[in-house]
Amino acid sequence: MTLSIGMITIDTPAAMPLATWWAERFGAEVVQDFGGEFVILGGGGLPALLGFQQVEDATPGKNRIHLDLAAADLDGAVDELVAAGAALVERRGDENFRWVTLTDPDGNLFCVSGQHDAEQALT
Repeated sequence: MTLSIGMITIDTPAAMPLATWWAERFGAEVVQDFGGEFVILGGGGLPALLGFQQVEDATPGKNRIHLDLAAADLDGAVDELVAAGAALVERRGDENFRWVTLTDPDGNLFCVSGQHDAEQALT
């Protein structure tokens, strides 16, 4: 059996506001809206659909799955994300590879790194 990613879904107390925030980051658009309780983004820089599911209570503790984003200008991307409402958690790495952990406006962790070649990482 071969699987593929159909969608990455993020739980949130308010699906549309968080979906809108991420749509602006990726240059994506809302492709489906189920009454604001479940919102799906597509297009722009997204390699897969991104879903936002309204839930009563946020999952406590650290995310077990998170988005890892890549940017040609890591420091510039981090500055833009923070200016748009993300919160800086920690800058990590060394001269060989750097990444920054942030949270979105709902507190969901995500990371941004410099560009890297995924195929090279597999060899």
